[in-house]
Amino acid sequence: MASTLELHDVNVPEFLKVLDECKGNVFLVSREGDHLNLKSKLSQLLGLTQLIEGGKIAEAFIICENPEDESKLFRFNLFGKEDK
Repeated sequence: MASTLELHDVNVPEFLKVLDECKGNVFLVSREGDHLNLKSKLSQLLGLTQLIEGGKIAEAFIICENPEDESKLFRFNLFGKEDK
């Protein structure tokens, strides 16, 4: 069962690097309930451009199908950099 992760003030280039390492689908959920699969580069462009303020993602809701991806993105959100 996928759970929702809320991201705030995320560095976009670093976030995209972490997304590339995710094994399963990762969805960006809009306030309207739309789901964009962030494993798709086109969806990344569409979804992230609407959320970026000053070079950072202001606020986003993410759903991960893979629990390992969720942990990876949670650590990234918490510490602000890629987990090695």
